[in-house]
Amino acid sequence: GRPLPPLAPPADPLLAVTIAEVLGTSFLLARGGDNNDTVLGPGGCWDDVENPKNYTLRGPLSPVPDPVAIGAMDGVVLGARLARGPLPVAELLRSYYGTRNGSEGERPPSSYRRRDFGALAGQGRLEKEVAAILGVLRTLSPTPELLRDVGTQEVAAVARRAAREFSERYVDCPAIVPRCLWGAHPYRGTPALLQLPLGSVFLHHTLEPAQPCHTFSACARAMRDMQRFHQDTRGWDDIGYSLVVGSDGYLYEGRGWHWVGAHTKGYNTQGFGIGIVGDFTTTLPDPDTLALVRDELLPCAVRSGHIQPDFTLRGHRQLGHTDCPGNALFQEIQSWPGFQ
Repeated sequence: GRPLPPLAPPADPLLAVTIAEVLGTSFLLARGGDNNDTVLGPGGCWDDVENPKNYTLRGPLSPVPDPVAIGAMDGVVLGARLARGPLPVAELLRSYYGTRNGSEGERPPSSYRRRDFGALAGQGRLEKEVAAILGVLRTLSPTPELLRDVGTQEVAAVARRAAREFSERYVDCPAIVPRCLWGAHPYRGTPALLQLPLGSVFLHHTLEPAQPCHTFSACARAMRDMQRFHQDTRGWDDIGYSLVVGSDGYLYEGRGWHWVGAHTKGYNTQGFGIGIVGDFTTTLPDPDTLALVRDELLPCAVRSGHIQPDFTLRGHRQLGHTDCPGNALFQEIQSWPGFQ
């Protein structure tokens, strides 16, 4: 075929085939409609946690639902790995999605996809690549028709919006595993709505399970065990925490961002209860798990309007008769932003 025209910057082939083209064309087609038109998402749920077969989206289909976005990010990360040298595909996939030795003691590399994708294609670079691929598409049938009346400034605006919204949804904030994916039972009773933004975050350790969970299966099992204990033994309507932090690189939805929890007696309407899986009386969570809460979750919650910019961070023990979140973790969080 005819050679592609030179571009400044040239379109990166890996980003072009994984994410830039689908983002560019999707946001281009959406530009004439309501500015609130959804181009990204939604996520979905498997029909069975232990033996999944069917995946159902949790809302209307968009041009780039979560599975497509996640697959594109993985394509970029894995493609960059292959560019460093040949590797059998089966070995590449096992090492990325599984664990290095098959045990539940190690976090899978795929859980770092947001960080790794951001390092390879941050918002600024992604914007340039989307604009570049739209330039390429002007020369390729049948897309010239799509771009016929689209000027340079409009292409730049489309690329800017696409990169910003993609980064906000999939890169800037940590992933939260929804209740349906960890196998939650229904809420018992009628949940009460929180009045956002909240002014406080209360940090807990779960104590039981006492060991951190390093894989999805272990963390999902821990969530089900805690919900069962909270509902059946303590008689609560649901798992008490707002969010739970695994050492597998993910947050797990408990009561979530919008519903009153049962985590800090007398203060449940004033703040979110964040529980880290494990007993941190004498040891700390691993550095990546601490950073997930301190450097990713808390700033993201401010940006998204769930907590106030001048929020207060406290350990559970400061508000009740308990040793939670453990001596080691409580000492650690005293150096974190917002602690009082």
